[in-house]
Amino acid sequence: MLKVDNITKYYDNFLAVDNLSFKVSPGEIFGLLGVNGAGKTTTFRMIIGLLEPTSGTVTLNGKKIDYSVTDNIGFLTEERSLLTKFTVKEQAIYYGTLKGMNKEDILKRLDELLEKFGITEYKDKKIKELSKGNQQKIQFIVSILNKPKLLILDEPFSGLDPFNVELFKKQITQMAEEGSMIIFSSHRMEHVELFCKKLLILKNGKDVLSGNLADIKEEYRKKNIMIKGDIDIEKIKKIPGVINVESKGLEYEVKIDNMDIAKDVFKVVSKCANITKFSVEEPSLNEIFIAKVGETYD
Repeated sequence: MLKVDNITKYYDNFLAVDNLSFKVSPGEIFGLLGVNGAGKTTTFRMIIGLLEPTSGTVTLNGKKIDYSVTDNIGFLTEERSLLTKFTVKEQAIYYGTLKGMNKEDILKRLDELLEKFGITEYKDKKIKELSKGNQQKIQFIVSILNKPKLLILDEPFSGLDPFNVELFKKQITQMAEEGSMIIFSSHRMEHVELFCKKLLILKNGKDVLSGNLADIKEEYRKKNIMIKGDIDIEKIKKIPGVINVESKGLEYEVKIDNMDIAKDVFKVVSKCANITKFSVEEPSLNEIFIAKVGETYD
């Protein structure tokens, strides 16, 4: 288990992370979210041992994270961190060696992953010769060469088309099923919702919302009603507790202040013609994020 226990980090007088705590269990994909400057990168660096917390502790399976345990960690950074003059093979050997792997195991694992991601022909190509999407694939591959027990993924789908996003998703899910602890950070909230059952949202280095995603959505009072049919928009807007009515393709989205308003909306809608859908739905994670942080996650 990864245990982050009351960590605080100051840079001189600037408070970057404020008394942060969370746990990630084997087989769990944990979402760590926040806008730029929220403290995510500092938190990641403290977790992998690049920075020492001003106070608090980080442990992996009960042990302080230092060079004796970093071979069990993988980290895909948001920024490209590849050596562009190296070939893919050379990059893998360099990174794998740093992680304590022998050359034979590195090359065997590399061949396996290159085949899985459909880029075996790039093994002897230099990193700088690859497209941004294929560079992202290589960056991901080298971060999981060592089959890490703890994997940190910061914007892993950057530069990828939908087909390759699916390849990444399958690999990440497989690693979780095999017992890896995964911290997942992305500005694409639909990806976070797909992967993460637990999450934490940072603002100014502080935990402003955390817990099980299902519970967070249940406790968030505002709901959405999706309606398909010929509705009287202006009449619905006048219902107390209706926040907004917006056209969404062939449907209308009615945002309501709480679940109790749904019955009032239904009374009006039931008198309209050609109603083929009336569905009360939980808000999206993106809506909750904006409500808690006050801005979109770009």
